[in-house]
Amino acid sequence: MSTPSLNQSEPCRSFIQLPLSEAMQSNLNALGYHELTPIQAQCLPEIINKKDVIAQAKTGSGKTATFGIGLLHSLKPQIFQTQALVICPTRELAEQVCNELRRLARAVPNTKIITLCGGKAMAGQLASLEKNPHIVVGTPGRLLQHLEKNTLDVSQLATLVLDEADRMLDMGFLNDIEQVIAKTPSSRQTLLFSATYPDDIKKVSRSVQKNPVDIKVESVHQETQIQQHFYALKTHSKEQALLAVLKHYQPTSAVVFCNRKQQCDDLTQFLGQNGISAKSLHGDLEQNDRDRVLVQFTNNSCRILVATDVAARGLDIKELPLVINMDLPHEPEVYLHRIGRTGRAGSVGTAVSLFEPADTPKVIAIENVSKQALPINDLSTLNAAQPFNSEATMVTLCINGGRKDKLRAGDILGALTAKQTIAGDAIGKIDRFDRLTYVAVDRAVRDQALKLLNNGKVKGRQFKARVVN
Repeated sequence: MSTPSLNQSEPCRSFIQLPLSEAMQSNLNALGYHELTPIQAQCLPEIINKKDVIAQAKTGSGKTATFGIGLLHSLKPQIFQTQALVICPTRELAEQVCNELRRLARAVPNTKIITLCGGKAMAGQLASLEKNPHIVVGTPGRLLQHLEKNTLDVSQLATLVLDEADRMLDMGFLNDIEQVIAKTPSSRQTLLFSATYPDDIKKVSRSVQKNPVDIKVESVHQETQIQQHFYALKTHSKEQALLAVLKHYQPTSAVVFCNRKQQCDDLTQFLGQNGISAKSLHGDLEQNDRDRVLVQFTNNSCRILVATDVAARGLDIKELPLVINMDLPHEPEVYLHRIGRTGRAGSVGTAVSLFEPADTPKVIAIENVSKQALPINDLSTLNAAQPFNSEATMVTLCINGGRKDKLRAGDILGALTAKQTIAGDAIGKIDRFDRLTYVAVDRAVRDQALKLLNNGKVKGRQFKARVVN
C-alpha cells in the first residue's frame, strides 16, 4: 500500500517526520540514521513527492542515503522489473553505492540489487540479469552495452539517478549517458546529484528533467570541522615539502591529491625511496589493481594514498584525518570536494595545500568560493625533525574465494576466531569480490591468521590465502 504524500508545511529535521514504512524507520534507526543532514532535509520530501531534483552537495553530505531511501520508498518488491537505475562515474563509487543501498534495503525484503560495471566479465552479469533486478547500479559504458544487447530491460523504470554527474561529464561519458537515458521511459523520476555546478550540468538537467527542484547545500566547510593550512613554497621543492608535512602532522592515514596520473606514480616512488610506504591510485591501473589498492587503504593496511581526483571518487572512508593537495586543482569547487573527505561525521580534519607563486590566482579563487580568508603559512613553522613511520597496524590477506563461492564475511571471521587463538578485534574490514576476498588482520597476528586459513577450512572447504604487499 502506498504511503501518502508528505505534508511540507514544516521543515523536516528527523527521519521519523518522513512518511516511511515502519520497517524502514526501524532499519534507519538501527543504522544510526536519526537526524537529517541538510541535503536529506531538503531533498527527501521532494523525492518522496515524486519531483525531479537537481542537487549540489559536498562529499560526505549523505546524498547516497538521500536517493537510496527515496527510491526504496517507492519500490514495488513483488514486481521483478528494474524499477531504479543509478549511474555512477566509476566502478568504485558504484560498488560503494550498491553496498549502501543493500544496507538500506534490509527493510524491503527480497530486493535484488546488482552492479553492472566495466572491468568485470559479462558472463557473470548476464547470469545476474536472468531474473530482473529491482535496482541496477552501474557505469555508463557497461550499462549501454547491456541495453544494446537487450540484456537489461528498463522499460518499467520509475527512478533514474545520475550520481556525481560532474565527474561523468569530466570523464567524457555525456554521449553514453544520453544514449542510456534515451532508452528509459519519459515518465520516470530523474534525480541528478553533482558536487559542482558547471553550465554543462545545467544543460544536462534541462534535457533530461521535468521542472526539477533546484537544491544547493552550502559547500563552505566550517573552520571547526576542517582546519585548512596553505604553505607557500619559495625554496623548497614540493616533494621535500610533502615530507615535512607528513613528519609534522604524523597522520594515521592521508590522501595526497595530484592533478596528473604520472605524478602519482612518481610521487609514490619518491616516498618509497624515503622510507615511506604509499600506494598510487589513478585511471591507468588495471581494475584488479585499483580494487586491491582501495581495499588496502580503506582497511587501514596502507596509510598513504596518492591519487587523482577521478580515481579517488567513491572512496568509502569514514575517518580520514589528513588531506594533502600536492597540486591545487584547476577548479575551486574541486578543492572543496577534496577537503570534504576529511572532517566527516562531526570529527575534526586537516587539509594541507602546497602552492608556488604561479598558483596564487588559484588560492584567490578558492577564497572567493569558500568566502573566507585562507591561512598562508611558511614551511619553517613545521616541525620536521621527527621521522614519519608509515607502517600500518593492519595487513591485508587475500583469499582465493568470494561471492561466487558463497563465502560470507561471517564464515571468514568464524574460521579465524573459532580456536580462540585470534581475538575478534584483531580482525578488520572484510571485502568480498566475485572470486577473491580481502581480510585485514592485525600485523601481530598476520602469520597466525595465514596459517589458519591455509591449513584449515572455511565452510568445509579449503581456500588458499596470501599476504598482499
